[in-house]
Amino acid sequence: MADQWLYVGKIVNTQGIRGEVRVISATDFADERYAKGATLYVRDQKNGDYKPLKVSNYRKHKQFDCLKFEGLPSINDVEKYKGCSLFVTEAQLSELEEGDFYYHQIIGMDVITDTGKELGTIKEILSPGANDVWVVDTGAADVLIPYIRDVVRRVDLKTKKVIVHLIPGLIDHED
Repeated sequence: MADQWLYVGKIVNTQGIRGEVRVISATDFADERYAKGATLYVRDQKNGDYKPLKVSNYRKHKQFDCLKFEGLPSINDVEKYKGCSLFVTEAQLSELEEGDFYYHQIIGMDVITDTGKELGTIKEILSPGANDVWVVDTGAADVLIPYIRDVVRRVDLKTKKVIVHLIPGLIDHED
């Protein structure tokens, strides 16, 4: 299968004895990802194959997302999935509104200043609070770019380039 697999969470434990699992999510769309009838894929830790699991129930419990899968009615059926990661295919993603992006679309993009200077490549996205912060690998020290309108001027998914305006103090060694 030539799908691009996108990580959405990790099964960290079982929950009760009726086949439910605890998941630590890595998705902003838990209600959509884990909706009844949704298909998630678990990666086999031995051979790397992806096995589909269909969600039969979803609920929040403390900091976890608890899932139950069709055809797996007991703790014995799901115990083997502890520690496994959950994925979806790119085809399963919803269309986003203009100006919104999935993380996997941004990571790897080239960052160029509005004066034409190449800064580097986005290697990671942090979500510390009010806005995301894009970590740019410059080859030397990483540069942290806040995802705010004053700084990120244009994101071009086709050319995989981000144009930024460097405000004073954003880069230590800049004037």
